[in-house]
Amino acid sequence: METSATTPSPAESAANGRPVRVAARDLARRYGEGDNAVDALRGVSLAIEEGQLTAVMGPSGSGKSTLMHLLAGLDRPTEGEVWIDSTEIGTLGDNDLTRLRRRHIGFIFQFFNLLPMLSAEENIVLPLELAGGRTDRAWVDELIDRVGLSDRRDHRPSELSGGQQQRVAIARALASKPTVVFADEPTGNLDSATSGEILELLRTSVDAYGQTTVMVTHDANAAAVADRVLFLADGRIVKEIGRCSPHDVLLALEEVAQA
Repeated sequence: METSATTPSPAESAANGRPVRVAARDLARRYGEGDNAVDALRGVSLAIEEGQLTAVMGPSGSGKSTLMHLLAGLDRPTEGEVWIDSTEIGTLGDNDLTRLRRRHIGFIFQFFNLLPMLSAEENIVLPLELAGGRTDRAWVDELIDRVGLSDRRDHRPSELSGGQQQRVAIARALASKPTVVFADEPTGNLDSATSGEILELLRTSVDAYGQTTVMVTHDANAAAVADRVLFLADGRIVKEIGRCSPHDVLLALEEVAQA
């Protein structure tokens, strides 16, 4: 089995000159104690470059969601370090960590997580209002147009399809121009046709805006739009491949499962 060779130095650029925006070194997460302890991550090191879409895949229980939560500062590691834009987030208190997440991180969830009493546009600008910054109306208008919701901006989530709700969620994640967007199974609650549209939007956000994105997925079609795919098994990165076809992703998954 092939092991990822990405051991980050957060103060340095990647070999191709791109800055590293998200990094982890020797990341471990243990839940419970004694005989009941479960090691969800076991010494993961990685570096995510600016303007790169990275997919994270693996069997159920491999540590995918745990890794994303640690990288996003939603959980703290048992051991190891995480950097967001050269800030080691383990050194931050809760208030500073909240401010860092608002400034540097956007989230896209499987079940959208929209506020039902707000319109599409109000949901999109909510992170900007929470951060206390000035809303760039031209940027918001561009985002709404880019995700195809110009005629739905005043509609509430209950008046939108699942695909439209996820488009709102994508625009919301991009609204603050974050350092990194984390997408947790962004197509997991959508039909195949709508999933394709959402994946195209995620790819466009990287290509058009240089948006650094980390996507956890079980879908080979989703992973195939990424610039690189990391495969986890038993809490470790065990394989890494570049951009490829869904068929190649499935072959890699099979190799990981059989090892």
